[in-house]
Amino acid sequence: MSTAMNFGTKSFQPRPPDKGSFPLDHLGECKGFKERFMRCLRDNSFENALCRKESKEYLQCRMERQLMAQEPLEKLGFGDLKDGKSEAKNKS
Repeated sequence: MSTAMNFGTKSFQPRPPDKGSFPLDHLGECKGFKERFMRCLRDNSFENALCRKESKEYLQCRMERQLMAQEPLEKLGFGDLKDGKSEAKNKS
């Protein structure tokens, strides 16, 4: 009786990481953006709503360098930011 296993029948198919998982920035390409974001959080008692501009810039850096999947900024929650400033929503 042979107990040999046939590993060749199923091949491993890699898949992209789930949303929220992305490669580490080993080369420090976005380090400055990350540091500005973290400084903003510390200076604002970790109130992330006050650091949305820095967060947006950090995510843009990561997308530009293929450290995360390209996503529309609106889908990431930055639809109200234009050119780094929050747009006033006037409804009269």
